[in-house]
Amino acid sequence: MTNAAATPVLSVSHLTTSFLVDGEWRQVVRDISFDVMPGETVAIVGESGSGKSVTSLSIMRLLAAGSSRIEGQITLGGRDILSLSEREMRKVRGKDVAMIFQEPMTSLNPIFTIGRQISEALTCHGDISKADAKAETIRLLEKVRIPNAASRFDEYPHQFSGGMRQRVMIAMALASRPKLLIADEPTTALDVTIQGQILDLIKILQEEEGMSVLFITHDMGVVAEISDRTIVMYRGEAVETGETDDIFHRGKHPYTRALLSAVPRLGSMADRKWPLRFPIVDAATGERAEPVEIADTVDRRKTPILEVKNLVTRFDIHGGLLGRKTGAIHAVENVSFDLFQGETLSLVGESGCGKSTTGRSIMRLLDPNAGEVHLDGYDVMKLDSISLRQMRRSIQMIFQDPFASLNPRMSIGSAVAEPIIEHGLGTRAQARDKAADLLERVGLKADMMSRYPHEFSGGQRQRICIARALALDPKVIVADESVSALDVSIKAQVCNLLMDLQQSLNLAYLFISHDMAVVERVSHRVAVMYLGEIVEIGPRASVFENPQHPYTRKLMAAVPVPDPSRRGIKRNLSTDELKSPIRPVGYVAPVRNYREISTGHLVRLDEAA
Repeated sequence: MTNAAATPVLSVSHLTTSFLVDGEWRQVVRDISFDVMPGETVAIVGESGSGKSVTSLSIMRLLAAGSSRIEGQITLGGRDILSLSEREMRKVRGKDVAMIFQEPMTSLNPIFTIGRQISEALTCHGDISKADAKAETIRLLEKVRIPNAASRFDEYPHQFSGGMRQRVMIAMALASRPKLLIADEPTTALDVTIQGQILDLIKILQEEEGMSVLFITHDMGVVAEISDRTIVMYRGEAVETGETDDIFHRGKHPYTRALLSAVPRLGSMADRKWPLRFPIVDAATGERAEPVEIADTVDRRKTPILEVKNLVTRFDIHGGLLGRKTGAIHAVENVSFDLFQGETLSLVGESGCGKSTTGRSIMRLLDPNAGEVHLDGYDVMKLDSISLRQMRRSIQMIFQDPFASLNPRMSIGSAVAEPIIEHGLGTRAQARDKAADLLERVGLKADMMSRYPHEFSGGQRQRICIARALALDPKVIVADESVSALDVSIKAQVCNLLMDLQQSLNLAYLFISHDMAVVERVSHRVAVMYLGEIVEIGPRASVFENPQHPYTRKLMAAVPVPDPSRRGIKRNLSTDELKSPIRPVGYVAPVRNYREISTGHLVRLDEAA
């Protein structure tokens, strides 16, 4: 609880931040004012480009001095931050205010051990011996729930999972017991269960240390669970500020309502039989387009467009002086499922569960070790290189990072037309006409064809990748985490687009995701993967309304719920890392048995169930 009469830990008054672009100063944050009280959590929420991260970097004075200008007043613990020299500011960072970033791997030095990096944070801000620094570092690692902390002191960042690396960053931030912790999108890149653990951890540490938290995110579910007060930013300005409960239940600004409407709520599909479009609220006017249920056109009496039987994909591990095989990563182990025309089957699970490897193995982007894949009349496992090229006209893939999927030197018109030309399906003029039509179909304009990928937003780039995937008129699309990197309202728009295209073109989707709330909204059927195996599969309603496997229940329990009344609730999720899929040479996978709970709803029987 915060004390209204107390002095703010952080006071920001009329903050305006500008960047020097082409010789002109352009304001990216305009006239922002707010306070953070002792023990309080304040969330700054908004989409990419809203100015929320620039606000946090301005407070930390981490923007390049020559190309940025910070105006206004920033007071931290009674000190005027903007009047400090760089040397004085270095003493403030880490000691009085600490920051954790979105991607921990870019914040940790890969050539130094975890222990050394945290110890350095201690020795920089205090007179402490090497032995005491090591002891305190181990205590901090234990505090952030790193298993076997003492034995992991001398390990390197690459030896930790994403969630554990984020815990290390939190330990480093807490090293000098700062009064304020700034958390800039600390859970965005994490799986839903790891995200839940990090949110619980921040709540617990805040209670134990009594520190204030400035939490920056675009996820309204996270905001509801962690913040006392919320600041909504839109195009560099604070458009609404208030108690989190008021923002959620009585939000006035159209953009606030747009953010809230786009958040998928787990359980909202309980009375729905088929996938449901996301409601879209216009950020400028507040006008709401009501969600429309997608009519079911799946005919399961016909032959599946895709049949996968006992698929196995392993990656050999070599070691020793002679480079002999020492084991294998069992990435996909005896996976079987069918996919029908017009249907969405979602593969869901955490990073490392094998879902992306399954998608790539089906397309033969990776060569499986065993199993059968039948796609649109092709026996995929037996195809030569020429036949494989023809087969890929029937199945296309949309990847997680659209920028990495597009050639930065190729205009988007050329990128969309290229598959048509390469497969000899038309002349350059015909390919260009079809590319223009496809861009229009995904909500872009044909006159954008001459532009390059860097000239588009993330959501627009993903639409371009969808247009390119449609260029060969495929029957199946593998969408591999295709919306996980997008802001919440853009995610809703792209999901609606995918559902509309499915209905108009009768597409089949293998939708790969770790976002259970999105999966519930878009799926006909769901398969839950854990350590390379399907542990539960069935119709969407059956799996979500009657989950049987403990891992399925764990995934669902970790989803942030956009309800501020849950702010004090802790999930008490296990901090164990996902078990290793590495097996020794000669390992034989056990035969799995499944029980049918209801029609088409199967759950794996094992010791954990």
